[in-house]
Amino acid sequence: MSISSLVPGAFYWASSADHFDGRLTVVQVSTVFGDDPDYWTLALLGTEQHAMVADFKIIEQIDGLDLSLPRLAAE
Repeated sequence: MSISSLVPGAFYWASSADHFDGRLTVVQVSTVFGDDPDYWTLALLGTEQHAMVADFKIIEQIDGLDLSLPRLAAE
């Protein structure tokens, strides 16, 4: 899948030999570094890290995933 077909903010199944031991994972297309596709990165869920799009093989978009639920803090 090429970067031109990615949707900012969308979630995708992806894999990378450099991240998560090559296992399939969920990533989100991020525009934190700019709106131009040349600056898009992939937010690595469960971490505070971003990776280059080219580091991953994008498998397919995940439809209907909503991670906007409120996060509960421990008291």
